[in-house]
Amino acid sequence: MKHTPLYETHLRLGARMVEFGGWEMPISYPSGIFAEHLATRKSGGLFDISHMGRFWIGGRDSLPFLQCVLTNNAAALVPGQAQYTMIPNESGGAIDDAYLYRVGEKEYILVVNAANAEKDWLWLQKFQPNFPGLVLEDHTGKMAMLALQGPRTKAALEAVLGDIRSLIGPTRNNLATTEIFGTRIYLSRTGYTGEPVGFELFLPADIAVRLWDELLAAGSGKGVVPVGLGARDTLRLEAGLPLYGHELGKDTDGKEIPALALPVASVAISFGGIKGEFVGREALRQQFQEIILRQEGRLEIPEEKWLVPRTIFPVLVCGDSVARAGCPVYVREKLAGQVTSGTVVPYWRVEGVGIRARPGTETDKRVICLAYLDADLREGQKVQVLVRDKVAEATIVRSHIGSEAAPYARPLFPEESALAISG
Repeated sequence: MKHTPLYETHLRLGARMVEFGGWEMPISYPSGIFAEHLATRKSGGLFDISHMGRFWIGGRDSLPFLQCVLTNNAAALVPGQAQYTMIPNESGGAIDDAYLYRVGEKEYILVVNAANAEKDWLWLQKFQPNFPGLVLEDHTGKMAMLALQGPRTKAALEAVLGDIRSLIGPTRNNLATTEIFGTRIYLSRTGYTGEPVGFELFLPADIAVRLWDELLAAGSGKGVVPVGLGARDTLRLEAGLPLYGHELGKDTDGKEIPALALPVASVAISFGGIKGEFVGREALRQQFQEIILRQEGRLEIPEEKWLVPRTIFPVLVCGDSVARAGCPVYVREKLAGQVTSGTVVPYWRVEGVGIRARPGTETDKRVICLAYLDADLREGQKVQVLVRDKVAEATIVRSHIGSEAAPYARPLFPEESALAISG
């Protein structure tokens, strides 16, 4: 198995290591997944995400190449910006979802999922001959990547880098170039946790241990802790963010999940004139048009012929039956789909309401999931999840967390959404 530059550091911190995407990575540290999840929501978490694929894209043909192989409009980025995007196939599915960072006039970093990095690399190389002015390099081995997520992480970061207000703006997807230890690094306002305050850092592998140690030392007095892949998964699920192989790729029947079955894909796909043609454009355009017609009540084709017959929904499960991937979901005894990701997550009981909500001192836990369900269902719909031959009542919700009380993310419950539709 491959190791990140921080492998020995994880062992020193007592991490429990597991295999993930060909890498030996920390699943959790001695405090455990729940404690790491709670610490991130209330204070902050430091993550080693160096296992993710990082491709360097440059040269005079970098932008035309990106416009061809990705779904979003890369021309909308100026140096110092990032965007969520997808690597599409010709049929309107997603080979992977990714993040694109424009670090220079013609230089970009494309970050892909660790488990898909080799597949993605081979797919992108297929198009390289069409762009003779393209520089395409795999920098995964020589570039480390850290994530610093949570309400008190800005203070921890500034203890190491100094005041960052003039360096990078407060809004999501900003990107800056700076120096530390005499070495250039990239700092972005991105993350995979749903936290209103979050950073990701790209740095040479040979300074990863030193920067990790300094960030952890600076954050320890503020409640910032190291976080493994276990809490990274519970945090992203609570935020409603997809994981390839669950919400993207193929469903439990082995059928391809249309890219636009994932609501967040709507911000990752562009059909504008500046974007032009790209892989899978026509198939995705047909999916998009179908969804619009359905929302307007003007879709005249029968349901069995829909291109996007199901959608990924966040679902809150009553009781303590943990809905896992593959659990069937029913509406009035009719199969409506399956759970794609599910777990039990801890949360802080909040003090105050609305924008004044803050994490309190007491914790609780709840069962949540994402599910691939019939597209005509709506928020508030009551559903039933079959968990090991036991029926668990559940509700489709708008979101599992809200960020209107920044810098904190707070748990949301059905009573804060629309009134439940009678099941």
